[in-house]
Amino acid sequence: MSLPISLPQLALAAALLFVSVGLSWRLRLGLTRDILISGLRMTVQLLLVGLILGWVFALKHPFPVLGIGLIMTLLAAQAAAGRTKRRYAALYLDSFVAIFGSSFLLTGLALWGIIRVHPWFDAQYAVPILGMVLGNTLTGVALSLERFLSELETGRGRIEGRLALGATRWEAAHSAVAVSVRTGMIPTLNSMAVMGLVSLPGMMTGQILAGEAPANAVRYQIVIMFVLATSSALGSLVVVLLAYRVLLDKRDRLRLDLLK
Repeated sequence: MSLPISLPQLALAAALLFVSVGLSWRLRLGLTRDILISGLRMTVQLLLVGLILGWVFALKHPFPVLGIGLIMTLLAAQAAAGRTKRRYAALYLDSFVAIFGSSFLLTGLALWGIIRVHPWFDAQYAVPILGMVLGNTLTGVALSLERFLSELETGRGRIEGRLALGATRWEAAHSAVAVSVRTGMIPTLNSMAVMGLVSLPGMMTGQILAGEAPANAVRYQIVIMFVLATSSALGSLVVVLLAYRVLLDKRDRLRLDLLK
């Protein structure tokens, strides 16, 4: 059982945020407002989530769990789409499809095939795992999508030259697709490379603080990291291919005019 944290202790932790505020003010970073709003927003969101999850845990029914998962996915897709400077009409839909498909697939595999949670919709497992997978996939999707749109713009001459010489749209854009998917995967791979040596991941630390045996906490973390890596790779690939389908049409034309 972990030690309880009181409201005064939360307030003390929140005071640490003023270190960042002071640095922003002293160095004129222009981040003071963003720091305060982000801190307040995070606190309110997590407190509300704590109340909602307490209610969901007590229901023992799949529909609230699926409903929360869908809402989380919609918000994740919106966040991923909002991080890109360039936009096209189906951007939000493509982000949602990539995040929903990869996150739900890998979360389901983790719950049913690996951890073997019974029932599969047990919110104690399903919601936290899905949340971790969504957050990680969101980052991969946003990075890979932004990189792909940038690659198309900066490499426009090269891609159109290949198309003019008779290359298919896949042959012309393959290098842009590859480097974009790689970009989306790098953060998770970097995290995996130093985990246990430089950093102790949040899930493992939380379980240990809650009284779980370190060996079992480590196994859970290993499972989750493999799930996160795969979901990030799939999400990055899917969103890039969906963008590729829109911005390089079936007539082998580069359609940067569709970008806003």
